[in-house]
Amino acid sequence: MSFLDKQHTIAPPGYSRWLIPPAALAIHLCIGQAYATSVYKSALVAHFDTSLTAIGIIFSIAIVMLGVSAAVLGTWVEKVGPRKSMFTSACFWAAGFLVGALGIATSQLWLVYLGYGFIGGIGLGIGYISPVSTLIKWFPDRPGLATGMAIMGFGGGALVASPVSRQLLALYDPAYTPSDSTSVASGGAVARLFLTLGLVYFAVMMLGVFNVRTPAPGWKPPGWDPASVKTKALVTTANVSAANAIKTPQFWLLWVVLFCNVTAGIGILEQASPMIQDFFRTGETSLVVGTTAAGFVALLSLFNMAGRFVWSTTSDYTGRKPIYMIYLGVGMVLYTLLALAGASSTLLFVALAAVIISFYGGGFATVPAYLRDLFGTFQVGAIHGRLLTAWSAAGIAGPLIINGFLDAQGKPGELVASDYQPALLTMVGVLAVGFVANLLVRPVASRFHEAAAAAPAAQEVAK
Repeated sequence: MSFLDKQHTIAPPGYSRWLIPPAALAIHLCIGQAYATSVYKSALVAHFDTSLTAIGIIFSIAIVMLGVSAAVLGTWVEKVGPRKSMFTSACFWAAGFLVGALGIATSQLWLVYLGYGFIGGIGLGIGYISPVSTLIKWFPDRPGLATGMAIMGFGGGALVASPVSRQLLALYDPAYTPSDSTSVASGGAVARLFLTLGLVYFAVMMLGVFNVRTPAPGWKPPGWDPASVKTKALVTTANVSAANAIKTPQFWLLWVVLFCNVTAGIGILEQASPMIQDFFRTGETSLVVGTTAAGFVALLSLFNMAGRFVWSTTSDYTGRKPIYMIYLGVGMVLYTLLALAGASSTLLFVALAAVIISFYGGGFATVPAYLRDLFGTFQVGAIHGRLLTAWSAAGIAGPLIINGFLDAQGKPGELVASDYQPALLTMVGVLAVGFVANLLVRPVASRFHEAAAAAPAAQEVAK
């Protein structure tokens, strides 16, 4: 297993850096399946004869473990390098599916919590951050483009996993009809789906493991002048360790920025299908049928994925701080319009929601490059891991805010557009807090910088 060691991943002369994004995508497309849990949610409710809340806990555990494992193991990921950490991620992610399959087959829900939730969640966290610092080192001239290419895969993972999972469920359960929203697959079919996904995802992730490389010390892109980095505001050529980064106000300001951006976006994503139907409800019926609502959810997934690439790439030209001013500032305007005028037109509603979700995705993809600008490349993956605890917190806060307001307004299926206004206008306030936090970001004080000898590899890249 020595081929997993960090020293064996150094690229030979002439190695193309454009082979690295596909290796990162192999990881992120697989772990992005986490966004496709709704495909088999109803089937698990029926199989275990329990509530939606009890099944929803599986996803909640996975997202919490993503943040926790990324924070706790971020420094280890930097120490052992991308190949060993990506391999570890593949093992945990696949094992989570296999243990989950056993739990479904034996009707033991706690095993699904342990498998997909806890074990798989660890794989999620390690897999999410493991390619990030490597991509940034390969693309010091375009860090936003690099991280956008990889993290785009996480947003798009569900676009692949959802239709494939439905077809596999139909194969394993002939009584299940993928096109019928009322059709529910058997528990045995979901168990076999988990087994299949575990094995297939492990194989695909191994493609990334075998192809990932780190740049040799002193490597830089042909024609790129590192001196140009110094001319950009907030971009440092120094380095800050993960231990020191969390002592800086800049880290916690970015934590607030990410928390606010994700809280606002995830509130819409979690409620997307019923929300569009409620906004255009007349009496007891909605002008938007279930199939149209499902198409709206798919459209949001596309904008979530596209935003991760388009906006993070744009940040290479605008700078990271200005692009977050757009995410948060324009986001406040869009949320206000959605609350006050969204019900006037389905086209307007869809357009507003789509741009909001593109900002949500863009925020995820841009933040690693923002961290690189402020803290350097030395331990940017570990710093990113610690920052992702903001995602875990937002994953709880966003749905709680939206659902709390909606529960106070009425029952599901009876809500109308005006019932959403308090929740949406609250999100405007959340974005305002993030906007102010972003305005307060300044360069990191030199007392937090590492001595040149402490981060030789990072310094070589910056020379």
